[in-house]
Amino acid sequence: MHIILSIIAFIIVIAVCVIVHEYGHYITAKILGVQVHEFAFGMGPALLQHRDKSGMLWSWRAFPVGGFCRLAGMNEEDEGESVIPGHGFNEQSAWKRFLILLNGSAFNVILAVLLMALYLWGHGVLDMDSTRIGEIMPGFPSEQAGLQVGDEIMKVNGENVSKWREMSEKIRVEAGKSESINLEVKRGDETLTMTLNVPNNEEYGRPMLGVSPSFVRYGMFKALRNSASYTYRMTVMMLRGLAELVMGYQEADVTGPVGIASMSGHALRSGLWGFVTFIAIIALNLGILNLFPIPALDGGRILFVLLEMILRRRLPEKVENWIHTAGFVVLISLMILVTFKDVYNIFMTH
Repeated sequence: MHIILSIIAFIIVIAVCVIVHEYGHYITAKILGVQVHEFAFGMGPALLQHRDKSGMLWSWRAFPVGGFCRLAGMNEEDEGESVIPGHGFNEQSAWKRFLILLNGSAFNVILAVLLMALYLWGHGVLDMDSTRIGEIMPGFPSEQAGLQVGDEIMKVNGENVSKWREMSEKIRVEAGKSESINLEVKRGDETLTMTLNVPNNEEYGRPMLGVSPSFVRYGMFKALRNSASYTYRMTVMMLRGLAELVMGYQEADVTGPVGIASMSGHALRSGLWGFVTFIAIIALNLGILNLFPIPALDGGRILFVLLEMILRRRLPEKVENWIHTAGFVVLISLMILVTFKDVYNIFMTH
């Protein structure tokens, strides 16, 4: 059952992320007047196909591990296809080709921001900007002292506290000096003063009051703003991690389609909101990594366009195609190796 759920979850994750990515290429090409031959989800033989009135082909292919938007004029024409003069990709100015290539990743990043905003609006997060209690942990000093969900800790040993981390650190410091501490607590319209013992907890290795923050759900505007900030921080963390990987400061832990399928199933089993955040993370990863200047990826093609814009001359088309083909072979080889590693790890852990 877990395997079937993982496969379904994987198809949903890849479908959402890939279709949004390729739609970024597609809609930008259409706006800029570039002819599109085919929009496809999946790879391999076509299972379903539909040709619209404009002559463009929409396809669902056998293996749900990717997709593509096949633009006219990139030397990928099938038999019987022709390129409308002036509407081929390679006939366009550099800035148009740059935007078409860039907007696949841009749409992935936008998807990540929107999904995280949906999470902040619909589910909410722990409110670290207040000291309002959201949960009382059984058996801890908070329960014994009579603290309640909704209480707001205003002072610790007479000193004002306004944020959760500030309050938690103050309690640890004061409890380290003397197990007995004084709390001023706001409960509704009342202000209560409590004296309680907060001994060192052997399991956690520090004094523990035994409370958790409350949840807060944002309005849509604030959710979008916080989501954009969170996405930016996640991007910085990803780039820093990749830099440390390249410099040898940490070991590589690369996951392929099988590993992503396993994680997708786990995320779906954790609930709807866990699955939403997982899709957001995968979308952000796909968007950022696809901009790396590696041949065959959008980032590799963007690099050639930027060089063309700087040098005002274009690399011969045959040479560029050869470089991208070599890059594609290397990427496929790496995917096979990573997939083998994922399968090996799954069997070794079961």
